[in-house]
Amino acid sequence: MDPAASERTVRLLGPEAFARLEAARVLVLGLGGVGSWCAEALARAGVGALDLVDSDVYVPSNLNRQLGALVSTLGRPKAEVERERVLAVNPDARVRAFVLRYDAESAPRLPLSLYDAVVDAIDLVSSKLLLLRLAREAGVPVFSAMGGGNKLDAARFRISRLSATNRDPLAKAMRKKLRRVGADPRRVVAVASDEEPRAPFAPEAGTGARHVPPGTLPHVVGVEGLLLAQAVLDRLAGPPAAPLACQARDAALRAACAGAVAGAAGVC
Repeated sequence: MDPAASERTVRLLGPEAFARLEAARVLVLGLGGVGSWCAEALARAGVGALDLVDSDVYVPSNLNRQLGALVSTLGRPKAEVERERVLAVNPDARVRAFVLRYDAESAPRLPLSLYDAVVDAIDLVSSKLLLLRLAREAGVPVFSAMGGGNKLDAARFRISRLSATNRDPLAKAMRKKLRRVGADPRRVVAVASDEEPRAPFAPEAGTGARHVPPGTLPHVVGVEGLLLAQAVLDRLAGPPAAPLACQARDAALRAACAGAVAGAAGVC
């Protein structure tokens, strides 16, 4: 990264911590409203290598919240557009785009042992559970996003243990399924809000719509994505950033976010 571009980061974290960011490789799974903000924050902070994964293309409904969504990018794969954005920020970054859905079939293409941290911005519970299982086997920290839809108050998001989340339907489903397989939700670092989800306005009568997608706002999912980036940067940069950046209330989680407990962060 151009030294002039990284000057403010180095001034805050110090040269040794910034060198750790430049040497790190991070996998970002899901580049929607949460993942796109997270990926860009990691790139601007100086993470040297990013693998960006998403199976979708941009559609008009993405314009209200996703960083790569522009009228000019509609119809293009999100992973490819986000790769271009990262390189436009840092031409020296090592970035790969994968246009695929993360599942049992595609997971072997992304061996988790290659990464220093993994961002889980996936919507599908089965894929999130698969990722956590494979991360545990590989000993790689995962930082998981919970639900950001149908919420208005961005200030309600926190970095916490998955076991400590509440009023989040996705987190509730994750906790239940993890316990069924004997995994511990206390070992998963998550970003979640305790705001009660609001019921979206129903479609007009006669439209035939059976499913109403969640309502979303840019500042809400943006904050969630930036908190995910904060947790990852805690882990990668280490002191002096880690003691200050992680918003966890308990010492064990602060240590996990900072990487002081080997293999603890995000591994169920």
